[in-house]
Amino acid sequence: MRMTATGIERHTFLFGDLVGFTALTAADGDDRGAEVALSFYERVRALLEDHGAEEVKTLGDGVVLRCADHAAAVELGLQIVDELESTAGFPPVRIGLHTGPAVYRGGDWYGTTVNVAARLCAVAGGGEVLVSEATRVAAGRMRTVEFDDGRLHWLRNLTDPVQTFSATRRRRRRFDPARVRAALSCPGG
Repeated sequence: MRMTATGIERHTFLFGDLVGFTALTAADGDDRGAEVALSFYERVRALLEDHGAEEVKTLGDGVVLRCADHAAAVELGLQIVDELESTAGFPPVRIGLHTGPAVYRGGDWYGTTVNVAARLCAVAGGGEVLVSEATRVAAGRMRTVEFDDGRLHWLRNLTDPVQTFSATRRRRRRFDPARVRAALSCPGG
């Protein structure tokens, strides 16, 4: 484990997989399933450089990514969901993110952080980016992202529940000149 000025180096791991992939393969055949999975990988790979992320590996209909920039990892998760939702006929993707220490051995990453990210992906809904509290805190205040009130998840093989939050794009308020005038007006003035 590498040390930094602030202590142990922390990484954010992102697991993403396609919801309903097994049903898609059963209905449309293995060739179609392989095409969809390969297209998924290509779409995700096209986003990695802009977010400072690296591909750890692919797993059937899933991807495992690592980011040193925690906020960029959350943004990447949201962009993956946005990208696939805008593609007609593509199954929804679910994303799980967790931040913490991990060890690199033999070309792969290991540790509880990696395992928790995988478990969060498994409990996320289609189109959901589910982040742990550790990731939300590590990402800091994000101008373009908001998090729901959170919920606890009891994850397989963990003794304590994990606090999670769904991340979504912050909606921009439309410019309303009347609201601006009202905010700037002085009482009695």
